[in-house]
Amino acid sequence: MPAGVTFDELKQKVTQLALMEQLKLVSFICEQLTAQASVSKTVASKDDMLLRQREADKLLALCDAAAEMLEDKFDAAEDIRQMRQERDDQKSINPTIH
Repeated sequence: MPAGVTFDELKQKVTQLALMEQLKLVSFICEQLTAQASVSKTVASKDDMLLRQREADKLLALCDAAAEMLEDKFDAAEDIRQMRQERDDQKSINPTIH
C-alpha cells in the first residue's frame, strides 16, 4: 500500500468513486491478481515438474539396477509360452475357461 494511505482510507476513497470507476478498479485488481497467480502457478508447476523428474530418475535407476541383478535369469518369451501352455491345459480340463 502506498506510504501514508491505510486500507480504511483507501476503502473510503473507493466508495467516493462513480460506479463505472469502481468497476474499472475491480477489473484492474482482478487483472493484477490473475497475473500474479499465473506467475506463482508457473513457478509451482516448474518445481513440481522438477520434483517428479527427480523421482522418475530414481525409479528408473532402481529398475536398471534390478534388471542388471536379474540379467540372464529370465526369458520373457519362454515365460509367455509357459503361461499359454498352462492356460491351454486349464482349458482342456475346464472348457468354460475363455
